[in-house]
Amino acid sequence: MQISKIRYMVESYLIVGGSSDIALELASKLLAKGHSVTLLARDAERVQDLVSQGAHLVQGDALDKECVQQAVDLAKENGEGSLSGVAHLVGSLVLRPPHSLALDAFQEVIHTNLSSAFLTLSIACKSMLRTGGGRLVFTSSVAASFGLMNHEAIAAAKGGVESMVRSAAATYSQRKIRVNAVAPGLTDTRLAETLLRSDAIREAAVNKIPIKRINEKEEIASTMEWLLCSAPDNITGQILHLDGGMAKISG
Repeated sequence: MQISKIRYMVESYLIVGGSSDIALELASKLLAKGHSVTLLARDAERVQDLVSQGAHLVQGDALDKECVQQAVDLAKENGEGSLSGVAHLVGSLVLRPPHSLALDAFQEVIHTNLSSAFLTLSIACKSMLRTGGGRLVFTSSVAASFGLMNHEAIAAAKGGVESMVRSAAATYSQRKIRVNAVAPGLTDTRLAETLLRSDAIREAAVNKIPIKRINEKEEIASTMEWLLCSAPDNITGQILHLDGGMAKISG
């Protein structure tokens, strides 16, 4: 009797901005489930533990087209010719009113958050079109849909990300590419350290949130993992608001 062997394709995921706090959480979850993980990160030291667990690293900038292409190609190679999903976790936070924010600083926020997202979208989708589809998840912010003082630059950048996600979801809807985003509120990460530098500032921030607490990074990572790996195929063009109700309800 001949016994046939069933060969399972490796699910391969790319995390752009792989040294961020949420990216570290997401990568750990994907690795724990046996997936192949490729990281595009500037800070190689922060991801060494993940590399020791089997993650693949491309050290470079998310605004460098060659680096992004290299990361996409490596993730595709690690997936035996297929890229299952991409998470974009590149961001910056500059909180200043428009009258005290130079145009160069504003453009840098747009470039870091929105231009890098577009570059990832462009290169990843080109690869996915050749291999039958995939999933992309981008990172927005509660500031894109809820007016917050001194958030004009990041609101503009993340508002652009959300609009881009909806349009891309329409563009690729018939090509088996699903594009979504998460829009967190204040989250306990390195990026938010200046906002949480004192008990008084933390308390003021929490009081604006209906559920009266800030996000844990694990919550954002879990949601992104679900969108990449487990969400129904008919979820696309969506912005998942992880903000304790801040953008939609009063507390």
